[in-house]
Amino acid sequence: MRKLVLALPPLVFIGLAVMFWWGMNRADPHDMPSVFLGKPAPAIEQAALTGIPAPMQADLAGGQVTVVNFWASWCPPCRAEHPTLKALAAEGIQVIGVNMMDREADALAFLDADGNPFVKIAFDPKGKTRLEWGVTAPPETFILNGKGEVLYRFIGPLVGDDYLNRFRPELEKALAAE
Repeated sequence: MRKLVLALPPLVFIGLAVMFWWGMNRADPHDMPSVFLGKPAPAIEQAALTGIPAPMQADLAGGQVTVVNFWASWCPPCRAEHPTLKALAAEGIQVIGVNMMDREADALAFLDADGNPFVKIAFDPKGKTRLEWGVTAPPETFILNGKGEVLYRFIGPLVGDDYLNRFRPELEKALAAE
């Protein structure tokens, strides 16, 4: 028994070292694919922010590429990506928002001050939709095909090189396949 106790710390260390080495040598350490890739998008909360229509499940499978963005007014990276979302909407891309774990007044004030890039917004103050989609923290963005199937999951703000080198090529690929 004593030998086992003495052998345990080195074995735990070796196990952790192998796990860390594997994690650092993945092809894309930022890639965290969704379990929904290639499958229909999960349910979306039907509650709405006052004066803004809520998305229906049919909106996710409306025959065109759709971007679903999970955001909150209290989230600095969400504020940083907001101009990108407005640019996507200006390009004619359907952007649906899911406002999560926020206060309605704060979300509406943010949209009023900075503009609303979303065609529809689900209001998810308790985070139920976030859990259904496997969202860890805002912002997270999904690309859906016209049938409402999840093609890509992007974790983090849609800004800079990450947006240009990771998200935008996936969006272009989805648009080309339309």
